[in-house]
Amino acid sequence: MCPTCEDFARTVLLLGQLALYADMAGADLDFVDAVSPSLAVSLPEPPPGMFPDDDYDNGLDNGPDGGPSDRGDV
Repeated sequence: MCPTCEDFARTVLLLGQLALYADMAGADLDFVDAVSPSLAVSLPEPPPGMFPDDDYDNGLDNGPDGGPSDRGDV
């Protein structure tokens, strides 16, 4: 795994574990409040290819060359 991928995965895991801890009975919420902003800010940019392109998020389904996909889109 690339170093950037590993750092991203580790930070996401820690954020998830912190969220689970915050929901536990008896959790130290002062600790959660102190640690969570720092941990969130340390989250690196996701590695390339981790998420779909912006076109996918905007509802555009472009093919590999940027044009319409093979599903009959115009």
